[in-house]
Amino acid sequence: MSPKNVVFKKICKDKSVGVYMGRRDFVDRVDSVDPVDGVIVIDREALQGRKVFVTLSCTFRYGRDDVDVMGVAFRRELYLSTRQVYPPLQDREQGVHTRTQAKLLRKLGDDSYPFFFEFPDNLPCSVAMQPAPHDDGKQCAVEFEVKAFSAESQDEKIRKRSSVKLMIRKVQYGPESQGVSAVEISRDFPVSDKPLHVMARLDKEVFYHGETMKLHLNVVNNSSKNVKNVVVSVDQVATVVLYSNDSYVKCVAIEEGDTVSPGATLEKDILLLPLLANNRERRGIALDGKLKHEDTNLASSSIVKSGVLKEVLGIMVSYKVTVKLIIAGMMSSSEVSLELPFKLMHPKPDTVKESEMEEELVFQEFKRSYLRGMIGDDDDDEDEEGNVSGGDDRAPKEK
Repeated sequence: MSPKNVVFKKICKDKSVGVYMGRRDFVDRVDSVDPVDGVIVIDREALQGRKVFVTLSCTFRYGRDDVDVMGVAFRRELYLSTRQVYPPLQDREQGVHTRTQAKLLRKLGDDSYPFFFEFPDNLPCSVAMQPAPHDDGKQCAVEFEVKAFSAESQDEKIRKRSSVKLMIRKVQYGPESQGVSAVEISRDFPVSDKPLHVMARLDKEVFYHGETMKLHLNVVNNSSKNVKNVVVSVDQVATVVLYSNDSYVKCVAIEEGDTVSPGATLEKDILLLPLLANNRERRGIALDGKLKHEDTNLASSSIVKSGVLKEVLGIMVSYKVTVKLIIAGMMSSSEVSLELPFKLMHPKPDTVKESEMEEELVFQEFKRSYLRGMIGDDDDDEDEEGNVSGGDDRAPKEK
């Protein structure tokens, strides 16, 4: 059986404008980004002569919209592009770029119009900083949004009842080339003739979300010092590069407890599993951008195109495995540490050719799937971003 051709839909409250999109995740392949395409459906009677516009925006948010300090709001618009959809400025067929758009136009009738955007190559991917369980308001995040609205002109104040917003995501998948990540270190001590030698190795440089990591650790303690604890952690480093260049290092998985006596050797495989499920209550962990209240995961590693200024990318995310050996001393403890960088990504999904998709379109309304252990946005945001739809009245049957 062929894959279902699912179409996401959302209608504004006064029924004047509806948005239909074949997907909500758009892939950044570093050298190119999937374009954003969809179809707008209008109700001429409800429009009452107004025009219809659609926008694609990227916003870096680092505080609530309704709070500002010295006249400066806690948000910055990184990108905004606006298209007039109705009355159309070009022939309807010239605006069709995908087979899904063509199917939707046939399905939805003469009052449907295509739209199409291309991402610039210097925008970040969707990412958000996890708030504390009882934090109110918007979290620090890079967000993408498609908004359709009706107005006399695009500069006119937008009425909530005549607009519809749809959160989308810009995502990256793990590269196919995977090497080995390994590091070793020797440490001499003043009262020891021989050194302490540590070697750590990961079998690959790219791991997928939900995949167990195996670290090969070898400690040869030829010194006279006692290693009283071996701590192995997976650390997430989130750098807010847009306005402060602050870095937040958060441990998202940890194993400890091994000891190595003088003259002894420790050789073992340590399993590590970095998961959001084990870090629900921890503030400041970077997450992949989520579509309203849908579940998400730890943020994927950032891969930047050569030549793009990192300062415009909002939040940069990287990962490393840190190995710390706590050395017992007469007065105080010391430590020997080493780091292995790696990438945490989503696997590239199996591609499905449009020719293999089912001809029948399956319309899906946006539903709330609350993220367990996290507080959602304020209820009064429902009009703007909530998963509400006008129902099937906007998808007439084929004649």
